Amino acid sequence: MEWRAFAQQMASMARDLLAQDSVDATLERITHSATELVAGCDAAGILLLHGNKVETLAPTHPLVTESDRLQERLQEGPCFDAARSDTGERVFRIHDFTHEVPRWPEYASRAEGLGVGSMMGFLLYTDDEEFGALNLYSGKPGAFTEDSEMAGWLLASHAAIAFSSARSHAQLQQAVETRHVIGEAMGIVMGSHDLTEKQAFDVLRRYSQDNNIKLREVARRVCEHGRLA
Repeated sequence: MEWRAFAQQMASMARDLLAQDSVDATLERITHSATELVAGCDAAGILLLHGNKVETLAPTHPLVTESDRLQERLQEGPCFDAARSDTGERVFRIHDFTHEVPRWPEYASRAEGLGVGSMMGFLLYTDDEEFGALNLYSGKPGAFTEDSEMAGWLLASHAAIAFSSARSHAQLQQAVETRHVIGEAMGIVMGSHDLTEKQAFDVLRRYSQDNNIKLREVARRVCEHGRLA
């Protein structure tokens, strides 16, 4: 690998990641960068775990989704383990699926049938939180080398920071939008029923609790219909 050229590509990719305008766009740029920058990578995706349920984000090929679903059904697999913080592992590399893989025998025997020859996975994390795993696939056995692993690890490090930044921005933006919608709904309730600001908020909150509907959704309905149903 020509590391000078790779470093330049990585720097350009890092700037590009931070320039994305949404979490989804950031994740898609991460996975496509993997296929562009990591030698041997034919497909990539990000796996999140919700308990024992798998969510696949930004897959570049249907193979990624099929592999994640298989691991969810079997409750085993390298991506499944890489996304779990309790395993203590942050990187894995499986050289050849045409040979037995003792750690994940059921997954390995089926993954070859999906067209997986070799794969790598990297835990996406910062000092404060963990996000899941970035997983890279090749249709060829032995496609990933030590250089590939180093490249993938550097990409995952940049990706985790960009993912964290994008998600924090999205959460802040959502909080601001929610506050605006609730404020507008409070104004409608205050005007309709001659209530104070506190009384109007209490009306919305009680309706939310009594009907098991999120406060933001209650506020949105009030704004849409001009009244509390």
